[in-house]
Amino acid sequence: MPTSSDSDLVARIVASTGLSPAEAARVVEDVVAFHAEPVEEYVRRRHAQLKTYGRKNPEIFARIAEELADRVVAAPALSERQLRRIVYG
Repeated sequence: MPTSSDSDLVARIVASTGLSPAEAARVVEDVVAFHAEPVEEYVRRRHAQLKTYGRKNPEIFARIAEELADRVVAAPALSERQLRRIVYG
């Protein structure tokens, strides 16, 4: 269920893009869900994605640490060891 601010955002997207209200609402829901992903899930997902493309762990963990710093809701700073523990337990 959208909040008042979500409704305002949906209306702004409708006005600026020409999307229907239903399409704009879906976009807002998708973006909110993306940013609501817990840090541990994000790290595991990105690690798997980057491994698929042949990246090595030192490069992967450095990249994930940079990405986490740039997220809208900043994740805590995690060391390479902490990132490894999320991925490997």
